[in-house]
Amino acid sequence: ANYRWPQLLNKWARKVIEANGAEVVFEEYYPLDQLEYSATVAKIMKEKVDHVFNTVIPPGLQAFTKQLYEAGYQDTGGTQSCVYYDENSVNYVAARELEGTYSCLDFFHTVDDAFSQKLVADYNKMFPSTKYLFTAGSASTGMYRGIKLYEQAVIKTNGELAREAVSEAIDSASIAQGPGGAAKMVPGTGHTAMNMYVAQSKGGKWNIISKYDMVAPDECG
Repeated sequence: ANYRWPQLLNKWARKVIEANGAEVVFEEYYPLDQLEYSATVAKIMKEKVDHVFNTVIPPGLQAFTKQLYEAGYQDTGGTQSCVYYDENSVNYVAARELEGTYSCLDFFHTVDDAFSQKLVADYNKMFPSTKYLFTAGSASTGMYRGIKLYEQAVIKTNGELAREAVSEAIDSASIAQGPGGAAKMVPGTGHTAMNMYVAQSKGGKWNIISKYDMVAPDECG
């Protein structure tokens, strides 16, 4: 998608790809509402691209993923990743199209610490009939942390709610528990260090492959 977030993300992805001895075959951007990707998919197949780093957003995401799947990309051994895919993704992308896809987020339902599991269970109990789950890609985890970090800042100010006082207090706020683990503000950045997880979609679940503890937001700070 042709806007700031994919452009920055792809810039960092290129650095990682090239630092590990691989190459970027091609990089393309599309209007936010584009639904036709046959030319791009054909190019991926022709060039025998090993991995697609997907930064397309809805509504184009559904169309791109479907067209890539129907072209037989997965059957050739190709893989893809999208860093906001989570348990809610099956609401707009078929599970078979997600099979084998990688994602990297601060939380998946397969994180096995007791607090995270209880948080998901409590949410499901509160909203038993919803198809929209408590997930990271849907921003649920970020909103949870934001509220809890704000709470810690207000505790630190002894209830003072003035913007300046809360801003100063939240700059060093932290929480010991949260979805995916602890989190803490990195002073002077306005951003948070937290655990990050790489997971792969298998049989409708996101299986965690690796965990990175308290990752600092270097690209944001």
